[in-house]
Amino acid sequence: MPLNKSAKPAQKMKLSVVEQFTGDSAKVIPANKNQIPISEINLPSAQPRRYFDPEKLESLAKSIQERGVLEPLLVRPKDDKYELIAGERRLKASQIAGLEEVPVIILDLDDTAATQVRLIENLQREDLNPLEETEGILELLSLRLGEKKEEVVKLLQRLEHEEKGKVARNVTGSENHNIIEEVFNSTGRMSWKSFLRNRLPLLNLPPELLQALRGGRLEYTKAKEINKLKNEEARKELLEEAISNNLSLNQVKDKIKELSEVKETSELKEKVKTTFSRLKNSKVLEDPKKKPKIEKLLQQLDKLLV
Repeated sequence: MPLNKSAKPAQKMKLSVVEQFTGDSAKVIPANKNQIPISEINLPSAQPRRYFDPEKLESLAKSIQERGVLEPLLVRPKDDKYELIAGERRLKASQIAGLEEVPVIILDLDDTAATQVRLIENLQREDLNPLEETEGILELLSLRLGEKKEEVVKLLQRLEHEEKGKVARNVTGSENHNIIEEVFNSTGRMSWKSFLRNRLPLLNLPPELLQALRGGRLEYTKAKEINKLKNEEARKELLEEAISNNLSLNQVKDKIKELSEVKETSELKEKVKTTFSRLKNSKVLEDPKKKPKIEKLLQQLDKLLV
């Protein structure tokens, strides 16, 4: 059944997201009134948003106290109540503002359609951090393509190889390519190529960096730099310092350079120690043919020490 054509302008803007991913399968359920109690709205078991900046949430709550909720929340009937489809940030801010009811658009959507709408609505917002955005896009691609996330990654890699002429393009690949292009065009964030090269690697970061990113405590540019430290203890120490002292990206880079130089010096000292230990215990010192070379090398070392 087509979406309600008599919807108000604010509703039409929201419903365009629904139409984009569900076509005519979505159905607007007329509400008896424009608002429903917050107590009747439950959160879904899996939400694409995981972190909300407390200051921004408080700012939105103040705005809601002054002007009300300007954009209706999207909900669907479930278990004699309503399940939130999109608008968790507005819902939380409304609770902080002391509201008992919020404006909603009630939609009749199945689980798959509701998840797609939830993902795309969140991806179109400006305050998702890069990790949330990457996870959301990957989940949306998985739903649209009907493939596991691991297979989606392989598919993106194959498309890149096809474009470079490394493998032949097939019919199925072309169909999937169209779906992928559609998803990235709808989010308006980046191309699938940029996603493959610059964003997917974020998911391979160590747990402590992923946790910091997900909690909004660290920018992903800093996380990528800190990840260059292969020593786990040094990496964790720099992460804590970057968060505690709010280090800039350049400061993080300088710290990594310092740590790398210290490591290189330490490795060189150990190498010198090992080499001279072997030299002392070697019979090479007793070899008349090799003595001149050893003396020459020692003289060169002496000059370096001046």
